[in-house]
Amino acid sequence: MNRTLGSTLLVSGTMIGAGMLAMPLTAAGIGFTFTFVLLGILWLLLTYSALLFVEIYQTAEHDAGIGTLAAQYFGKIGRIISTTILMIFLYALLAAYVTGGGNILASTIPQISDAETTSKISIVIFTALFGAFIIIGTKSVDVINRLLFYIMVAALVFVLILMFPKISMDNLMAMPIDNALLISASPVFFTAFGFHGSIPSLNAYLGGNVKALRMSILSGSFITLVIYILWQLSTHGVLSQSLFLDILQQDPTLNGLVTATREITGSHAISSTVKIFSALALITSFLGVSLGLFDCINDLLKRTFNRLAGRMTLGVLTFLPPMLFALFYPKGFILALSYAGQMFAFYAVVLPAALAWQARQKHPNLPYRVSGGNALLVVVSVLGIVIVSIPFLIQAGLLPKVVG
Repeated sequence: MNRTLGSTLLVSGTMIGAGMLAMPLTAAGIGFTFTFVLLGILWLLLTYSALLFVEIYQTAEHDAGIGTLAAQYFGKIGRIISTTILMIFLYALLAAYVTGGGNILASTIPQISDAETTSKISIVIFTALFGAFIIIGTKSVDVINRLLFYIMVAALVFVLILMFPKISMDNLMAMPIDNALLISASPVFFTAFGFHGSIPSLNAYLGGNVKALRMSILSGSFITLVIYILWQLSTHGVLSQSLFLDILQQDPTLNGLVTATREITGSHAISSTVKIFSALALITSFLGVSLGLFDCINDLLKRTFNRLAGRMTLGVLTFLPPMLFALFYPKGFILALSYAGQMFAFYAVVLPAALAWQARQKHPNLPYRVSGGNALLVVVSVLGIVIVSIPFLIQAGLLPKVVG
């Protein structure tokens, strides 16, 4: 039960990244009602695809990585494609979190020599400090994640208490300024429910306990959905749609949103609390993504190259590349992150649907099987491909742009 709770909070903590704070800006032109519907649909889609991994893991060793699952059903080419896409995505995310964490740390410590030097030292400290928990083991990640998660939720509750009395029903009933924005915003909200790269780590931590893994995924993703809805409810309810669009014109960042909410609530404490929440959300996401990448590299070395690497070596392979990019070429990862949704859609939707299809052909009598039948596997695969194509349609000018 203790590990199930820890896994639940790891699922939720991985999803609730600092990007959640920018979600209201992304949804500014959509309105709360349609944002609520979009969140619900994407939660169902990604929780379903995560449960497919639970079904598939009944046919594999409990410590198998996603690359090993792909190799089991699609051979060497399946391992190469799935492992490559997953590692690029996780490295890109990790570099973004290292950069963000370093910037937050740099703003809280005395300046060393100059701003650039302080920033670089902060990036190294942040990576070494929180990367150490990954190297020590999943148990240590569980312990620190629980502590940070509880503080993060307390900070969020404090912010919501300040904002809820200011909610206006007129603001909540605002309709989309452009219905096509609902489609354009989908990839941004889609990645907000991403924790699938951590599933192999959670399955190994739980010893292949199907019931516990299923409970962790359902509970963790539902906690995240509730938190997202409450956050959207408060921000959409406090800020009118016209004010939202004014913010986008003047300052389309988190700072603009914080400034507006502080002025409306009359509380200077809100900006400090939101910054604390942002830092904690970033750290919990960093821990979840790092754990997934660490075990992905371990799986690759162990099963492809027949090499057993020590945890320190795995730690270097996990954290050195994103740290170096964060230090010397941060804009390169901003570019990579702009296409991260496509990679995520592949391994979080298309890959589990394809694996489940194969697993059901070879193992028709599995004890646990996700409901919906094979027809639903086809439907979610199509949805995944559609989501992959949306950024290209935006670039082509066929869909409106959103902030996010």
